[in-house]
Amino acid sequence: MSQTMHITDQLNRAITLDKTPERIISVVPSITELLVDLGLEEHIVGLTKFCIHPEEFKTTKTVIGGTKQVKIEKIRALQPDLILCNKEENTREMIEELSAIAAVHVSDIYTLEDSFDLIHAYGKIFKKQNNAQQLIMEIQQARAAFRSQNSEVSSGKVAYFIWKEPWMVAAKQTFIDSMITEAGFDNVFGKEQRYPEISLQDPRLAMADLIFLSSEPYPFKETHVATFQSKFPDKDVRIVNGEMFSWYGSRMRLAFDYFWSLKEKSV
Repeated sequence: MSQTMHITDQLNRAITLDKTPERIISVVPSITELLVDLGLEEHIVGLTKFCIHPEEFKTTKTVIGGTKQVKIEKIRALQPDLILCNKEENTREMIEELSAIAAVHVSDIYTLEDSFDLIHAYGKIFKKQNNAQQLIMEIQQARAAFRSQNSEVSSGKVAYFIWKEPWMVAAKQTFIDSMITEAGFDNVFGKEQRYPEISLQDPRLAMADLIFLSSEPYPFKETHVATFQSKFPDKDVRIVNGEMFSWYGSRMRLAFDYFWSLKEKSV
């Protein structure tokens, strides 16, 4: 009996797979971790230098480049059955180039529900439906527990910085913005689109109670906290774990406990 699968990814691109993929390349760090937690570790043959969970993958798996630039010939040599990409993290040119080597599945994530859809899709593609459903349930339970312990009153207005010079913040139509809301905060740049460049004189910063400096993609440090604190002495400035706000795979199981710790500090 044929095992051919006809599926669509989150960009509604049609994909045909002749069999359950056994050799997988992930070009997205949060997806790499998700694959491991779905029980697919042995099937991951290539990943990026930014795929830091689990840490031992740096030496046990083949690194094929970054999220914006990859080594095409190294990928070709790995003979993947399926390459996993993301619309935001990978370029269109890269996806087109990779599509000439193997089937490419592209995710497009803005909300937790989008994440659940992706986990469910991977469960179907890789024949890991039970693992996928269990993972979704764990995240949903963590979310429900967090909501049950927190009132609907906001814990404050936030400006969430992702980059320095130019200064860039997370705004709407991003997974980060969705997670800011999940965490119980209001994004002062929530009416802007995507990742706008701003100046530190932007009047909306005056509206913020808290300034979050993300640990990624720009690695903000305590020196940056001091700089912001001197410029905005009335604000609560802190570095936050960017993985908890921007990794949309199994890391979400940990995110709500982290959000709880942030809310406790903001009270």
